Amino acid sequence: MTHTPSLRLFDLAGADEQRRFSPYCWRTRMALAHKGLPVHTIAWRFTDKEAIAASGQGKVPVLVDGERWIHDSWAIAEYLEDTYTDTPSLFGPGAGRALARFLNQWAAETLQPAIARVVVPDIPAILHEKDQAYFRSTREAAFGQSFEALASQRPQALDNVRRLLAPLRSTLGAQAYVAGAQPSYADYAVFGAFQWARTVSPVALLEPGDPVAAWMERMLDAHGGLARGVAPVRATEEARS
Repeated sequence: MTHTPSLRLFDLAGADEQRRFSPYCWRTRMALAHKGLPVHTIAWRFTDKEAIAASGQGKVPVLVDGERWIHDSWAIAEYLEDTYTDTPSLFGPGAGRALARFLNQWAAETLQPAIARVVVPDIPAILHEKDQAYFRSTREAAFGQSFEALASQRPQALDNVRRLLAPLRSTLGAQAYVAGAQPSYADYAVFGAFQWARTVSPVALLEPGDPVAAWMERMLDAHGGLARGVAPVRATEEARS
């Protein structure tokens, strides 16, 4: 396509509209930046289901392109790749799309659930008041535990995340990005999980000197520092211990 698109993205926000924290929305925002596509982001909250009813479901990200409503971060990535073919590829040639799909699923099914056990108890503090009861009731039901119980298990959960990162750590010790010399959607899929943690919790997931931490800094600098625009929740001495 050669025209300038008019894209809108419903993007999960906290009480502060500038605190955009969904791992899935960050995948999409980085993908749009990679392709150089301008987008108007709309602050959305968990209880704003009616605003995205036209998408046929109740979760973000939701991308609106003209009359089209596309939901699910992977579906949006494929839509952008297949529709805006005159922009930089999200996947690269050959098996790039299939490999990115694997990283996408690993991040969603393995990495994010592990990180969730570390950071979810901190999320109510950054939410709009209208979302707090909804978030607690749905997430505690999903975990089968109270947030207080999860918080008490945080040291073990943090150790588990750091062990889980071993293959990522060794990969990023040998190359700058998950995708190689330059970032691609494989990087954005993984980055979304770390950006989520950075924007909702003071707990430092990564230790100094970790190759994953160095990669994270490169990702925060990518696309004009897009992701740095959201300030981290600052770590306390207790959170670092």
